[in-house]
Amino acid sequence: MTARDSEKPVRETCMTMSHFLPDEAATEAVGAALAPLLRGGEVIALSGDLGAGKTTLVRGLLRALGHTGAVKSPTYTLVESYRLPAYELHHFDLYRLADPSELDYLGLDEFLHPGAVCLFEWPERGAGVLPAGLTLFLRRDGNGRQLQLRAEGPVAQELVKKLDFSMKSTEYLKV
Repeated sequence: MTARDSEKPVRETCMTMSHFLPDEAATEAVGAALAPLLRGGEVIALSGDLGAGKTTLVRGLLRALGHTGAVKSPTYTLVESYRLPAYELHHFDLYRLADPSELDYLGLDEFLHPGAVCLFEWPERGAGVLPAGLTLFLRRDGNGRQLQLRAEGPVAQELVKKLDFSMKSTEYLKV
């Protein structure tokens, strides 16, 4: 490496943004804001403690995409799949996995394709196996939630920029 090489700009490979969500409706609204940005092929990790709002966010996303049925956490089934007009959506809950290699037994590769959006609750249980992309971290903060968006790679970064803009222009964030 030469001195001249060290002067080259470094491309940012990860970006983060944070928002306060005052109530459950705001958490659902984040999912609704995310819905029109998805095209298929996205992998989104949803991280947070029990009761942090991960499934609530997924419910908001699915409602915005026209799903009118029940939206439940796939804790016992491991995955709930929804056929939507534009793509399939697969909602995983990895809480019960003992080892990331168990994702192979679930047939993970069959779910990851351009015609599907995959959402993973408890993504840390699939560490080293799940592809990098967009991660939404939810944690309790009083009666509300703190949401941190983390994007790895250019596709996820563009998604975060659009979602951040959408959220900033939405009334529910004005506390």
